[in-house]
Amino acid sequence: SFCRPSPEEAQLWSEAFDELLANKYGLAAFRAFLKSEFCEENIEFWLACEDFKKTKSPQKLTSKAKKIYSDFIEKEAPKEINIDFQTKNMIAQNIQEATHTCFSVAQKRVYSLMENNSYPRFLESEFYQELCKKTPISRAAQGT
Repeated sequence: SFCRPSPEEAQLWSEAFDELLANKYGLAAFRAFLKSEFCEENIEFWLACEDFKKTKSPQKLTSKAKKIYSDFIEKEAPKEINIDFQTKNMIAQNIQEATHTCFSVAQKRVYSLMENNSYPRFLESEFYQELCKKTPISRAAQGT
């Protein structure tokens, strides 16, 4: 489990989407938020791509590429992400000879989707607002 961030730390997350993603607690909080909005497949895909890019062995690269494809890309995939047909087709061709970049276009799309849609809503959310408050939650809760 992660330590609750300080209000100062939490406030940093509103400065840049990357700040949020780079923080373990921030990432977990954002994931929980996406779950509540029924779109956690976006962050899961993004994380899968981050892991994929760090993969060293060519064999592992191919098997991870196929797994990402079957989980997130193909039609009726269990966690299908919302990307256009051309990008899906391009990926389908690329994973035959998997390289570190075969998901980069899709990952950029999903990133900007999260950054432009979910991230601003996350910053507006009650949960995030609470994290940024200086007062301890226990007293605030009694005051309501």
